Amino acid sequence: MPDKSIVCKDCGTTFMFTENEQAFYAEKGFDNEPQRCPECRAARKQARNSGRGGFQQRGEREMFPATCSECGCETMVPFRPSGDKPVYCRECYQQMRGR
Repeated sequence: MPDKSIVCKDCGTTFMFTENEQAFYAEKGFDNEPQRCPECRAARKQARNSGRGGFQQRGEREMFPATCSECGCETMVPFRPSGDKPVYCRECYQQMRGR
């Protein structure tokens, strides 16, 4: 398999699809050749990962005030309480999990 020259569909630059890369693609069972250069692939991956709020990328969680259904203390929870289910503070929740 000789190296192949491919034109990136995003930026239009020509990049090489090397023999080693072709072998890797074949080993992984990929049927299609890459359509984007390594730089555009990396940029798309970065945008995709930051856009969906991956675990490491996530900022501060939005917290909502609530009253614990067990002890009655005021607490903050990472979801909007709907009122149809009990909500527990951290201490009561940990105790409930241990039962």
